[in-house]
Amino acid sequence: MKPGSNSPPATRKTSSKTTVKAAAGATPRRAAPRAAPAAKADFLSATDAASGAELENLAGGERAYRILTRAIGRGELKSGTRLREAELGRRIGLSRTPVREALARLEEKGLAVNDGSRGLIVAELDHRAISELYAMREVLEGTAARLAAQQSSEVEIAILRKIVERNAQLTDPHDLAENNRLFHGTLYRCSHNRYLLKALRSLHEAMLLLGQTALASPAPADVWMKERLELMDAIERRDAEAAERLAREHIAASFRARLGAMLTDFGKD
Repeated sequence: MKPGSNSPPATRKTSSKTTVKAAAGATPRRAAPRAAPAAKADFLSATDAASGAELENLAGGERAYRILTRAIGRGELKSGTRLREAELGRRIGLSRTPVREALARLEEKGLAVNDGSRGLIVAELDHRAISELYAMREVLEGTAARLAAQQSSEVEIAILRKIVERNAQLTDPHDLAENNRLFHGTLYRCSHNRYLLKALRSLHEAMLLLGQTALASPAPADVWMKERLELMDAIERRDAEAAERLAREHIAASFRARLGAMLTDFGKD
């Protein structure tokens, strides 16, 4: 700049190459650490797609209750397991409030008990309780079979027979167990007695404590088919006495199989 000039000094231009070199030589910024992915809800992820979609539409408390009862029935929450709100909320994927509601309902239904030193746990059944459950199941299912022979429509009988016949096409143990549950549930509805249906639902909730084999058939598939076809024949003949007798015999046989399994497990300990 010439002396006496009021003009500002000329701005020095920096070539693009110089800028690039400066940028290349600069210390790079460290990227912020990525958050760890949230843990998956193990009980929820274990459900099939249809069940998962059904659960999504439920209120939080009902959803938590359904998931927990299913976990108890499948043996994922075994008898004597401690039930902690925070842990269950994490595993289910819900907040503590709906879990607290579900636990209160489990306790009301007798599926959970406060054990004092251990806190809230999944209820445990002794030999006497199991005997009482099967005694009531024999009475109630026998009554359901009798009423089905008297009250069911021809369409309902045809549906029952289709369920029985479908069993011959199944080989997976889980599918066989589900078909057995479907048969019993349909038979109960064929009784057309709302009070009996309510009593049976309450009984089956208690039987969840026996684990995933409680409502599965202990008999081989061919024996299951033979027994159910005999029962279907009695219902189709409208022979209420024979239907009740056969249903009670099936439950008594299930109880004997349960006792045999219990004795076997006891011998292993």
